[in-house]
Amino acid sequence: MTRVAAIDCGTNSIRLLIADLDGHGGLTDVVRTLEVVRLGEGVDRTGQFSQGALDRTLAAVRRYADLCREHGAERIRFVATSATRDAANRAEFTDAVVAILGVPVEVIPGTEEAALSFRGALTALPAAEPDATTNTAPAPQHLVVDLGGGSTELVIGGKIPEAAYSMDVGCVRLAERNITSDPPSGSELSAICSDVNAALDIASATVDLSQATEVIGVAGTVTTITAHALDLTSYDPVAISGSRLPLADVLRSCEALTLMSRAEREALPYMHPGRVDVIASGAIIWATVLQRVADAAAAAGHPLEWVTTSEHDILDGVALSLGNSADGSPVSPV
Repeated sequence: MTRVAAIDCGTNSIRLLIADLDGHGGLTDVVRTLEVVRLGEGVDRTGQFSQGALDRTLAAVRRYADLCREHGAERIRFVATSATRDAANRAEFTDAVVAILGVPVEVIPGTEEAALSFRGALTALPAAEPDATTNTAPAPQHLVVDLGGGSTELVIGGKIPEAAYSMDVGCVRLAERNITSDPPSGSELSAICSDVNAALDIASATVDLSQATEVIGVAGTVTTITAHALDLTSYDPVAISGSRLPLADVLRSCEALTLMSRAEREALPYMHPGRVDVIASGAIIWATVLQRVADAAAAAGHPLEWVTTSEHDILDGVALSLGNSADGSPVSPV
């Protein structure tokens, strides 16, 4: 067993996973926690981290450093994604993290973010059932969609990633860019949909959406929409992770969340306070992606009827990357 710590710093939240990693690639959680710090607040408009966002995020990093020491993490990996890729003053942030935590900040490209999310998401899936006539398991093409605050990653493959693309559309970025009304107006929601479709037009040249036989959504927007579809009385990651819902149910939940006022969203028992102002934007992104995949799959002759949600994502992929290779050295990042 090796005790590892993975930190994923995104546009909206910063997350920590401390886990025991066995020699067979299995993870046992010790600590899994999240704080919404909105590091990417205003980055789409200004190209800079604000001082307030830096202060909130670095305070969380200090708390995470204490947890890593308390639980004896032997290896730590800190990855930063969309907002840090975009911020001109990112060195101010990355230098401070090194001083606090003692490890470098890896500002990973969107393609690596997608690959890590793919690896993490698949750890939560059950083994495929063998075909009754051939006694062999089918080979699904998983499309993992990591819907974040600043970007959305698409990655497709069987057991390993085969193609990936990172789109600069995320729930925080598009909410800041388009939404001023409460509840969001039809024109505001249409503008977000147009931005997502334009990004998908480009992404589909790299990631063939028509090949997807299974869609797996990860990250807080998707899990919150799933909680709504399940009509949960509180946020329950056990109920959410691995859930497989009809596409129509997920699309209805997306629509319902976009029509609510802020007060109505705040009252939902599973809604994290840090997602209240961006969930409508995220719901439009998720619905638009799912509809495009469904249309492409139907045209290819295999309709998309179900959508899977995983609580396991890039954070798990980062933790798994800290395992050993056969000679005892750390494995490569992806």
